[in-house]
Amino acid sequence: MIQLIEKVLGLILGFLVLLDIFLLVLHARADSGIISRWISLPLWRGFVGISHSLGPRKGSFLSFSGPLILLTILASWFLLLTLAAALIIHPDLGTGIKNLHGETPTTFDTALYNAGHSLDFISGSEFAPDTGQWRLFFLVTSIIGVALTPLVITYLLEVYNSLKLRNSLGLKVHLHSLETGDAAEVVAGIGPKGKFEAGYVSLETWASENNHVKESHHFHPILFFFRFQEPYYSVSRTALTTLDTVSLIKSALDDETHGWLKHSAAVELLWLSTLMELKTLIHTFVPNADLESPIPSERKELWRRRYREGVDRLRRAGIQATDMGAEEYVSLRSQWDQYITLLAPKFAYEMDEVDTALAKVK
Repeated sequence: MIQLIEKVLGLILGFLVLLDIFLLVLHARADSGIISRWISLPLWRGFVGISHSLGPRKGSFLSFSGPLILLTILASWFLLLTLAAALIIHPDLGTGIKNLHGETPTTFDTALYNAGHSLDFISGSEFAPDTGQWRLFFLVTSIIGVALTPLVITYLLEVYNSLKLRNSLGLKVHLHSLETGDAAEVVAGIGPKGKFEAGYVSLETWASENNHVKESHHFHPILFFFRFQEPYYSVSRTALTTLDTVSLIKSALDDETHGWLKHSAAVELLWLSTLMELKTLIHTFVPNADLESPIPSERKELWRRRYREGVDRLRRAGIQATDMGAEEYVSLRSQWDQYITLLAPKFAYEMDEVDTALAKVK
C-alpha cells in the first residue's frame, strides 16, 4: 500500500509540474499557472516585506526580485520533476530497475539518481530498466527532459524580449513628458502651437507599442515581478501617463479646433488598450478589489486643480484649451484612477512616484 501511495504521489506531482509548464509557457495567459503561482506570489510578498526596512536601498533590493523569482520557478520544475520520477521509481528498485554491476541499493537517494538519469539531467548510469514497462517509462521521461531544456531557453528569451519592450515604452513615455511624468507636457510636446498633425503619428506608434506591451503582460505574467529602481519603468507610471494624456486630450482641447484628434483612432486605441492592461493586472493581483466604492470629493477637487494646471501648460504651448472641461476630466479619470491606486502599492511604488503631476498640486 505504501509503495502504491508513493507511485500515485509521484504521478500527481509530475502531472502538476507538466501542467504548470503547459499553462505558463504554452497556454500563456496571465491567470494561468499552478505551481508557479504558489511560488511567485509568496516570494514577491516576501521581497516587498523585507524591502520596507531597507530605506533608500529598497529599489536596488527589489530589482533582484524578478530574476530570482523566475530562476526559482525554473529550478522548481526540474527539481520537482526529478522528485516525481524518484517517487515512481523507488518502489521498484531492485526488481524493475537493477544495477548492472552488482547488488541494487533501494534507498531514496538512489531513486533520485535514477530519476535524474531518466530525465537526462545526469549522463551515464550503472542502473538500467529490466522490464518493458520500465524501458517505456525511461523513454518517456527522457523525451520530457530533452524537450524541457529548449522550451525553458525559448521561454527565457521571450520573457526578456517582452521586458525590453515594456521598458522601452516606459522610457519613451517618460521622455515624451520631458522626464516629469506629467501628461500635460506630453500633449504640449506632440502639438506645439496647436499643430497635432505630426504628433498624431507619434500617438499611432505609441498606441501600437502599447498593444504589444499589453499582450506581453498577458502572455508572460512573470513580467509583473520585474521591478526596477526607476519609477518610469513601472506599469503603473506608464499607464497613468498614457491615460492622463488621453483624458487631457479629450477634455481640455478645444473641440472645434481639435475635435478630429479627440475622436481619432489612435487616441481611442491608447485608451482602450491601457484600460485592458490594467484590468488584466487587477484581475490577476487584486482579484477581490473593491472597484465600486465612491470617490471622495476631496480627491475630485485635486483632479480639478490638476486639470486647471494642465490647461495652463497647454496654453503656454500655444494650444487652444478650454476651462469648461474640468468635469469631463473628472469623469474620465474616474474610470481609471482606482486601478492605478490599487496597483502601484502592489508593485511597491509610492503614489507620489507614479503620479508626479497630482503630487505637485496637493
